[in-house]
Amino acid sequence: MRTGALVSERSVTAACLLVASFNFIIACWKAAALRRERTSTLALTVMSFFVSALVYATASPAVYRGIGKQVGQPSGATLPIYAGIVICYGAIHLSTLFWDPSGSFRDGVRIRRHASAWAGGYAAAIISMVASFLLADLPDHAADPMSFNTELVEGEPFVFAFLALFFLSLSCATLGTARLAWRSNPKSARLRHAVRWLSFSMVITFGYVLFNVPAVVLASLGNHRLDEMGLFGSGMGILGAFTVSYGMSGAAIRAWLSERRDIKSIHPLWNLVVAGVDRKLAFGPSSRIVFRMTNVRFILHRRVIEILDGMRVLRAWASPTVTEIVEKHVEANSAGLSPELREALVTAAVLREAAGQLAEARRRASLEGRAQPLPPGTPAVPLPGDGKAASAERARLLLVARHLEHPLVLSALKRVKAAG
Repeated sequence: MRTGALVSERSVTAACLLVASFNFIIACWKAAALRRERTSTLALTVMSFFVSALVYATASPAVYRGIGKQVGQPSGATLPIYAGIVICYGAIHLSTLFWDPSGSFRDGVRIRRHASAWAGGYAAAIISMVASFLLADLPDHAADPMSFNTELVEGEPFVFAFLALFFLSLSCATLGTARLAWRSNPKSARLRHAVRWLSFSMVITFGYVLFNVPAVVLASLGNHRLDEMGLFGSGMGILGAFTVSYGMSGAAIRAWLSERRDIKSIHPLWNLVVAGVDRKLAFGPSSRIVFRMTNVRFILHRRVIEILDGMRVLRAWASPTVTEIVEKHVEANSAGLSPELREALVTAAVLREAAGQLAEARRRASLEGRAQPLPPGTPAVPLPGDGKAASAERARLLLVARHLEHPLVLSALKRVKAAG
């Protein structure tokens, strides 16, 4: 097998199946997002990842040969693989056209026309590839998916036409996407990093064409001195698939991981002001693990809303005298701390004291046979940090949650207890 000239067949199989598995997982994740947000860009992205997973699973040498045996042509799997690659990268190109925030296609009608033209071009290329492949006189000997381009093109014009159409389509898709991604300028730093990486990954994938074209041209003339360069180009294609996957999903993955961390970080505050106050404030939990894993942003927003509702309940148990004692204590011992952190420390101490007052009132109500505790007679007062913009609440509550056990909070609670 020619695959072994540079790398072992086992390594190629492992790499292909790894790419296929990774892209299948991302495709399922994106499909879950598509159920919530139906957009052309997301639909094309889901399709590209599903097709990519099938392509790389089929391209693994063992699967490739198995399909060849089933269809009676050792190289038969090459056609769906190469057509799938065109579909995959063509879909990415079209999704970038629809998503492009640079403003070059501001007119929605023009965007659709431009995308339709490219889609028609890719469809025509695939149809022509199918015709060329079926007309080719392919040999019956065992095929090697990594060296098909250079092994079977010699003296076979239809194979050459098939590969020429494939290289042209892949060049248009990769370079077109790279150009659109590079010139886009999203406001989010995370998205800017993602589109720059996508552009870079498309250039890497174009390396497949760059290394294979001269090798195929020479091989078609009977000169196989550059065959190993074609094999190196195939490696560039696999590397490009990894980098494309990161470029199209890296920002979302980092956001997902960040939101998962925030859910974990905010949980102590949720326990204090929701679970410890009234579990009826919490929305009904979903029993589906898939929902909890794919909808972390919704769950985090839900936690924030529940915490804010619990804090409103605790207002009735918060004393202005306690707030004043805590504020003075924190102010006197917080040299060098930012105003946001000082406010978070005061909020944490006041909430802990109010939750403690509510727990004590419930204990007394239980002893006296009353169903509900009686709040103190003092009017409810605003809690520290009330009135923040909704967009700032997540960051504020995270800061409070992370400092519930801060030494200044604990010493402030001791000061309140000493004051009686």
